[in-house]
Amino acid sequence: MCGIVGWVDWEGNLTKQRSVLAAMNETLVNRGPDASGMWVTEHVALAHRRLIVVDPAGGAQPMIRRRGDKLYVITYNGELYNTPELRRELETRGYKFNGHSDTEVLLVSYIEWGEKCVERFNGIYAFGIWNDAEQCMFLARDRMGVKPLFYAQRGNVFLFASELKALLAHPAVQPRLDAEGLAEVLVLSPGRTPGHGVFKGIKELKPGYCMVYSRGGIRIRRYWILESRPHEDDLDTTTERLRELFRDTVVRQLVADVPVCTLLSGGIDSSAITACAADAFRKTGKGSLHTWSIDFVDNDRYFKPSLYQPNSDQKWVRLVSDYLGTIHHNVMVDTPDLVDALAIAVRARDIPGMADVDASLYLFSRAIKKEATVALSGECADEVFGGYPWFNRPELVELDTFPWMRNLDIRVGLLSPEVIDLVKPEEYVSRRYQETLETVPRLPGEDPHEARIREIGYLTMNWFMQTLLDRKDRMSMAAGLEVRVPFCDHRLVEYVWNIPWSMKTCVGMEKGILRRALQGVLPEEVLTRRKSPYPKTHHPEYLRVVREMVLQILNDSDSPLLLLINVEAVRNIARSSGQSFRQPFYGQLMTDAQLFAYLIQVDTWLREYNVSIV
Repeated sequence: MCGIVGWVDWEGNLTKQRSVLAAMNETLVNRGPDASGMWVTEHVALAHRRLIVVDPAGGAQPMIRRRGDKLYVITYNGELYNTPELRRELETRGYKFNGHSDTEVLLVSYIEWGEKCVERFNGIYAFGIWNDAEQCMFLARDRMGVKPLFYAQRGNVFLFASELKALLAHPAVQPRLDAEGLAEVLVLSPGRTPGHGVFKGIKELKPGYCMVYSRGGIRIRRYWILESRPHEDDLDTTTERLRELFRDTVVRQLVADVPVCTLLSGGIDSSAITACAADAFRKTGKGSLHTWSIDFVDNDRYFKPSLYQPNSDQKWVRLVSDYLGTIHHNVMVDTPDLVDALAIAVRARDIPGMADVDASLYLFSRAIKKEATVALSGECADEVFGGYPWFNRPELVELDTFPWMRNLDIRVGLLSPEVIDLVKPEEYVSRRYQETLETVPRLPGEDPHEARIREIGYLTMNWFMQTLLDRKDRMSMAAGLEVRVPFCDHRLVEYVWNIPWSMKTCVGMEKGILRRALQGVLPEEVLTRRKSPYPKTHHPEYLRVVREMVLQILNDSDSPLLLLINVEAVRNIARSSGQSFRQPFYGQLMTDAQLFAYLIQVDTWLREYNVSIV
């Protein structure tokens, strides 16, 4: 993976702005620690930070290609998993290649097929291609939104980058929040409205969209959308088709010129990926697969089962690793490191995020990076197959709001009256919810319950999944680790989208069709294990430390956080050591310790980014 930056200025002379471009690019050094490059002309400049995964010698960027007298230049972040097929087709059309990188194949695909090239790609990507003959910049983002792409326009200046921090390094872009930005951070966060860049005047190119920027302005087009249609396959055919798709997806995503591993929690999703990867390693003579899991110091002493987390992972991790013969590594995270990483996680995401869930993933990724550069993760299976409680509990299915925000009133109670009056939290959430429902791909004549489940699936993939993909990308890339997500393969998503709910739950459990497809691949006890989310620390010392930190913030008259929150309400929660705040206000997150950690992140962000409210 990599970091990308682009700059178009029809009136200025960018050859005199190399230092600014270099500063923007340097903010992305963690995304691309191995190499950097810039391409600068009078009106157009591209920059790139590279994490070498494929073709060390031939994949340098920005990459330049000519066809006749026409010039094309690309800066690209991502991986194409169908590179061999695209390359073969392009070779039949007369193209020759200098290396074996997917970057070159992507650029040549654009030269041959223009904007429609994105419809041929299977992969995760965000890129910009300067077409000199047409005097335009073509931008695109992958269908599922695995790779990020933000942009901003300031008069005659157009900018784009992988992360917000790169845009903020440009003198024309300021970290300002208007009412919508406040609502994004204080009401929706750690979620975010698709396409919203939080800071005023910054936008995100949505998943499945492409854009052309020229002297005529911005033109945006959606090139991919889920389509709802009747599912014609019977149960056995569906099971076999799903099994084939999944195996093909995992094998494609193992391709790299650097060490590859898998993340393993012992749950159905990560175990399925690990099983396919281990089998592929054996068949290709690569030896034993390395697997990685995370745990927290003293969790064996303090872990308490709950409705959302019925058991800890370690027993299951050992079972799967032994069954598949992997070389396993367990990363133990201690409380002091976790607390210190809260600020690092804010800097990685550029906005407050999922508190210690973000911080621990950064620490996990940092440890893995010492041994591997690419990891495959089971992220997004719950979104695609319907594994969350709000798919399966009737009282949550019928909620007329985002089901992971069912306790909005609790969250609103933490805000200052002035913020509530300005952002109108309930109205803002309702508007975003209704906007999304209006875009759900409907299936005429569908059973009402099936139709509602389809709505929840669409909401979850467009919102909740994007939050997790943001987290996965920023935290892993902050450590220079590329994480791939096989369950986001668009072919798999398109097929599963139309499988009826009764078939998806065919074995009487959530994600039943996936469990059925994995019969004989994993031990039976793993196939029937109930969902358990990404682990967190249960150590009371963590709660004590973050509570004390919040009390210090509340006693600091210079804290910018104080103007945004109901200080006494938060103080009362802190005085009770979080006992009065046991209901999560985001999915299964943001109770007691995580609430305190989130407030610490907001305070850190407001100070370090020098955020102003307009």
